[in-house]
Amino acid sequence: MNDADGRRRIVDGRFQLEARLGGGGMGMVWRATDLVLQRSVAVKEVRPPDPDLAEYDPAAAHQLRQRVLREARALARLDHPGVVTIHHIVDEGDGTYPWIVMELVPGGSFADRLAQGPMGPVEAARIGLGVLSALRAAHDAGIQHRDVKPANVLMRPDGRPVLTDFGIAAIREATALTATGSIIGTPDYMAPERVSGRSGGPSSDLWSLGMMLYTAVEGHHPLRRDTTLATLAAVLSEDIPPPLHAGPLTDVLTRLLDRDPAARPAAQTVERLLTEVAEGGSAPQEMTTSYRIQAPTPVVPVPAPTAPIVPTRPRRRWLPVLLPGVGVALAGTLAWNYLPGGTSGAAGPSSSPSVSSVSSPITASSPAAPASSDAGTDTGGTQGESGKGLLTPSGVRTAIAAIEKKSGRSRYGSLSVYEDYVTAQMMVDGSDTKYDTYTYRPGEGAEKGIISSTIISIARPFRVDGFAWDKLPALLAEADKKLNVPDPESRYVLVQPPNTVFDTPATMNVYLTDAYGGGYLIADSQGKITKVYPATK
Repeated sequence: MNDADGRRRIVDGRFQLEARLGGGGMGMVWRATDLVLQRSVAVKEVRPPDPDLAEYDPAAAHQLRQRVLREARALARLDHPGVVTIHHIVDEGDGTYPWIVMELVPGGSFADRLAQGPMGPVEAARIGLGVLSALRAAHDAGIQHRDVKPANVLMRPDGRPVLTDFGIAAIREATALTATGSIIGTPDYMAPERVSGRSGGPSSDLWSLGMMLYTAVEGHHPLRRDTTLATLAAVLSEDIPPPLHAGPLTDVLTRLLDRDPAARPAAQTVERLLTEVAEGGSAPQEMTTSYRIQAPTPVVPVPAPTAPIVPTRPRRRWLPVLLPGVGVALAGTLAWNYLPGGTSGAAGPSSSPSVSSVSSPITASSPAAPASSDAGTDTGGTQGESGKGLLTPSGVRTAIAAIEKKSGRSRYGSLSVYEDYVTAQMMVDGSDTKYDTYTYRPGEGAEKGIISSTIISIARPFRVDGFAWDKLPALLAEADKKLNVPDPESRYVLVQPPNTVFDTPATMNVYLTDAYGGGYLIADSQGKITKVYPATK
């Protein structure tokens, strides 16, 4: 941080940089001292993902600088307690990038809070109201955030949220493809229409708010997958399981997480719904809902569309809807950015032109209640190798042996078994949070993936050597009989890690899905079925 002459760096002759607070693809944030006013501030050094941008594409660099300045000046005119205050802009002209001087919010971020565990729906609603108020002020001024996520919500010491990083988020779509061809952003919280290449609008920020609140009360993100590519595909096409712990917040989450932007409620309606939850105070933390639990759909390649599929809603169940003009781009753009040799984004990059299908998020139908006659039922002994591909006892054991040999590890963060491949989060030795991904495919063996990350805070590592894999054929047979999916398009097993909040052990979850969704059953590690969530007839 010191210059060559040993002195601390001073920006614009006034702001002395003290320590790094964080950074990302668009620059670095510093804690600094305003030497004129003798106060602490936050200073954002804005830089593009490609440091050579100004050299090989000066027009794009100029566009980036102008966009940052325009958005920062617009934000500086916003006087709202939920929007970080812009104090000053340092602009040294073309060929340089701006520095944005902002208020220093000392209470950490919402992401820091969620790292401690999930929160109740009332507390989440109160946080949501604060963020929504800031978004409404920005939207009224013609500014969209485009990257609402826990890390961009700072917390004042009194618990009030402050939305930050407006200026940086607002330039992302303008520079993401024209500048470097890379994807910048956070796929987890990005609205489907923005992932698909459309610009979106204020309702796209509301989707992000809804996803952030869902994650807050459930303790995990419903669409986060092992790779950025898989996460983007999930955002575009996989059903969102109804929240189990949202209680009175369930209705507003359901309405916000609608993949049709026009169907999402207006900000004023969202404010009313959140206020009702927040003022309920003692509202129950959990409640039975009328939303059918949807199994996540495995990520598979989707061919380019030939004609749009018209959605029908005979039972409030949505068929996939093809977005016009975005069929082939997913394969090209994402392959460039996430395959070996491209730009990987384990924890951040997102937003891209592409996708081919979008299906319902939390779909409403009849109640999803476990079949009481199945709770505690044992599936019996070995039923032979009646599964398909790797969904057999020998197939699973072969994949596990190959992954453990390749990784040299035996502790898991998760294990996913499909008919033609198996993926696993393998815990780093000596850590209970860090993992690397490994994938096994017949004929290719096990290979380490490009993603390394941390498991969610409420999960703990587990081993699979004690699992009764011989019960897998019987579990698949029970799924065929009990899940109301007569012609499944896919079958797979997700091994969920132990949960520290509810003190539950690891489970084997067997899914059957078709074009309308699907159902799943939960069994313990010995193959005893504990819950069944069938698809609605």
